[in-house]
Amino acid sequence: MDAPTDEDLIEATLKGDGEGFATLVHRYKRKVFRLAANFARDRFELDDVCQDVFLKAYENLGKFRNDAPFEHWLTRIAVNTCYDLLRKRQRDCERVPLEDGPSSPADRHAEDALSAQEAREWLDRALSRLKPEDRLVITLFELEEKTVHEVARLTGWSEGNVKVRLFRARKALKGMLGVDDG
Repeated sequence: MDAPTDEDLIEATLKGDGEGFATLVHRYKRKVFRLAANFARDRFELDDVCQDVFLKAYENLGKFRNDAPFEHWLTRIAVNTCYDLLRKRQRDCERVPLEDGPSSPADRHAEDALSAQEAREWLDRALSRLKPEDRLVITLFELEEKTVHEVARLTGWSEGNVKVRLFRARKALKGMLGVDDG
């Protein structure tokens, strides 16, 4: 027997079959967790974000118009939820100066001494200092390897707006990392 389609599972869920939505969660859990892991600080925050994504999807399932695949609709919910997290974090977070972390990779001696883990922590710290929309666009484009068109579709921004935001985000990140544009 063939596995039920997303449309079949959505229809079953809307008719009160809880197993239908559980199957959708199981089907897309890995994709949502992978995307959200780029934004969450730790496992607990990751679990909370993913739970929020699936809760929002469940609560709004009746609004799903089926004019695009369910996976795209769910991914857009995940992107918006991660964007909300970044904006909330910016309001709540006390900023730690970048200089308090490992030395700048622009410093050749420090560059040789950085382990991969230290470099990742340093990059995470720099990313956390970006505006939420800058971090969102950098993460989707550079880390998730989405195209400008895909980022525009996921965020609801125009492609031109995505390009401008990406340019500004890269410039801000390079400034924080001490990388010369020239």
